[in-house]
Amino acid sequence: MNTRQVIDESVGPYSLSATFNNDSSCFSVGLETGFCVFNSNPCELKVSRDFNAGIGLTEMLGQSNYLAIAGGGRNPKFPQNKLVIWDDAKQKAAITLEFQTSVLGIGLSKSRIVVALLNSIHVFAFATEPKKLSFYETCDNPLGLICLGDKVLAFPGKSAGQVRLVELKTGNISIIPAHSSPLRAMALSRDGEMLATASEAGTLIRIFSTGNCTKLEELRRGVDHAVIFSVSFSPSSSLLAVTSDKGTLHVFDIRRPPHSGHSSQSPAPAPEETTSHKWGLLGKFPMLPRVFSDTYSFASAHFAMDGGASQEQSSARPSPSSGRSRKGVIGWLDDNTILTVGSGREGRWEKFILRVGDDGERTFNREGWKRYLGG
Repeated sequence: MNTRQVIDESVGPYSLSATFNNDSSCFSVGLETGFCVFNSNPCELKVSRDFNAGIGLTEMLGQSNYLAIAGGGRNPKFPQNKLVIWDDAKQKAAITLEFQTSVLGIGLSKSRIVVALLNSIHVFAFATEPKKLSFYETCDNPLGLICLGDKVLAFPGKSAGQVRLVELKTGNISIIPAHSSPLRAMALSRDGEMLATASEAGTLIRIFSTGNCTKLEELRRGVDHAVIFSVSFSPSSSLLAVTSDKGTLHVFDIRRPPHSGHSSQSPAPAPEETTSHKWGLLGKFPMLPRVFSDTYSFASAHFAMDGGASQEQSSARPSPSSGRSRKGVIGWLDDNTILTVGSGREGRWEKFILRVGDDGERTFNREGWKRYLGG
């Protein structure tokens, strides 16, 4: 006979989602009771709004007073088919957009509001009375994947594994056959020149030029299946970080397109004899399987997986009513500093720093962590 008391999971704060802003200087958190905004470094509470109702998705507009929010959790603040642009200076809704089905993803810039539904993408002008600029059909997009840059917009195409790339100035559309299985994660570099994609297989990350849609890199996370949580370029676009349900953060070197400029902010240089190839000399034998010649990460570290969805739950498709509870969401402070945040009961902020050993080997070491909800 089980005489243990049932744990009341309603006690204490619970985060439904956590998302960095465009430069990772802040991150916003959707809660069962409202939302919060934190400074990223150090991890400190900046804004807290208690609605006594759930916010499932949040997206900040830089460091401005505007956030895009959508209802979520057990008691949503708004119906799940509504997107609200919240003016925190006035603490009221500035814009409300209503759709036929649940809002699953949000993209926000100074000029555009982009909304992902299960099978469509809607683009509006950011104005007091938003004008709909365009509409695109997609394959099933339960994660609400959107990448909105200053020049391009990327989202899943009509076929699984396909990316549709829209040039915002002209409206020109390109199709990238990125993967053979459905997309799991996407990220644009900060200059908008590169797009990283990962599929539900979770073994390979591919990088494409947004200028001509050519494949620039193919990076191997591993040989076994994994659920990719997040992919993110460093500020100079010379590094790419990836997290998965293996609880591992991987960091890869990236070769920029030849025509691209370089940021003045550069990471520690890679050794002349690159360490990206896990198998060393074995990769040079042409008859061996391709996994021996693929490009692997030059550094890896473990991040927190506790306090939220289990590994089994993490791989499941999220419910609009529960928010997008995730782990290992990546933000770069600079080319030597990575942050990860996760949602759940014990949502954590973690900070990793690039170190270069006497032998030239580069490692990312965890410098600190914090449960941002307290406790």
